[in-house]
Amino acid sequence: MIKFLKVTNAPNTGQLISIDGIKSVSTASAVATSVTIGYVDGSATVVTTAAQVDSDVYSLIVDSIQTAASTPWQKPYYEIVSPKAVTSIVNS
Repeated sequence: MIKFLKVTNAPNTGQLISIDGIKSVSTASAVATSVTIGYVDGSATVVTTAAQVDSDVYSLIVDSIQTAASTPWQKPYYEIVSPKAVTSIVNS
């Protein structure tokens, strides 16, 4: 079953991020304004926020992927609230 993270404080409330086929999650630094989720098919999702503090947004996403993957199949999405204001979530 495909699973998603549901970002409840995104500009488009309830925006979903697929956790199916993730090969990497990265951020440029502990204070960067973006977290990139790379997929095995070559696509990516970029979550842009206010500046992170000690990689807090990155850590939330990584931890939430693990939690979401372990939820029952009847729950296709796992709700998260970013510790920083989300300005955009772009899939490419």
